[in-house]
Amino acid sequence: MPPDLPERDISDIVLIVDDIPENLSLLHDALDEAGYTVLVATHGEAALQRARQSLPDVILLDAMMPGMDGFEVARRLKADFATHHIPIVFMTGLTETEHVVAAFAAGGADYVTKPIRPAEVLARIAAHVQNARQMRQARTALDAFGQATVAVRASDGKLVWQTVLSRKLLGDYFACGEKETPPRLLEWIAQAIAARHDGREPNALLVADGNRRLLASFHDQTGDEEWLVVLREENDASAIESLIAAFRLTQREAEVLYWVTLGKTNKDIGDILGSSPRTVNKHLEHVFEKLGVETRTAAANLAMSKMRGV
Repeated sequence: MPPDLPERDISDIVLIVDDIPENLSLLHDALDEAGYTVLVATHGEAALQRARQSLPDVILLDAMMPGMDGFEVARRLKADFATHHIPIVFMTGLTETEHVVAAFAAGGADYVTKPIRPAEVLARIAAHVQNARQMRQARTALDAFGQATVAVRASDGKLVWQTVLSRKLLGDYFACGEKETPPRLLEWIAQAIAARHDGREPNALLVADGNRRLLASFHDQTGDEEWLVVLREENDASAIESLIAAFRLTQREAEVLYWVTLGKTNKDIGDILGSSPRTVNKHLEHVFEKLGVETRTAAANLAMSKMRGV
């Protein structure tokens, strides 16, 4: 492998898609010698199948093929949740601006021109594999630490990727499929984006299911126009314990504050806890003093921040 290329991982996989055997042979030999695991496909349908089965780190894709051309292959790969994240490097003999634009519009990350120069292809592939590896490591780390995180594309609200735990939580609370973004979540994301654009902090989304709740908090936008949403499941007991620890509240004070975050009135809270509204109000006075706030809204916002780990 040339000395100026980044150190590689033995698991790096490249899928080459080309209908010309000579091109396949040239690229296969160069990539194989550089230490990549190389897969090949000679037409569009085979490319889609191999990409979904093997999830390569990079796809080297011929733009002009009989039947399904490379542009359509790329569009289908980008429309598929399982393969959306894979960088696509187009190979084309067409250097006109319209074809270059078409390659990027179809989801291409890069392109090389024919006749193919193996050294150039290796350099391009190495850069994209390194980026893909860093993204894979970041997502693996999120999964390993049990983080429920999803990324949603800003342009159309489509769910781009999600961790294993987030997939389970979305299915549990919204009864949605693997590739589906729940409409309620999309509506909240749109409101959160608007709030960020106006310089306001977005409110969290709270979805109740019996004594369980799913809390969604809005995080920063990534460099590739995707918004990160962190999901957190909680129940009454765990939420109250977190408030006790965070603010040094008594059990009853934490219970009162917890129900305030859920929008309950003093009468509602009294009915839930078996206390009078006057007693609830007295607990709230102590809560306000310990939190250093003067209103229910301020107390609720501070409590919500602590419960979602902010």
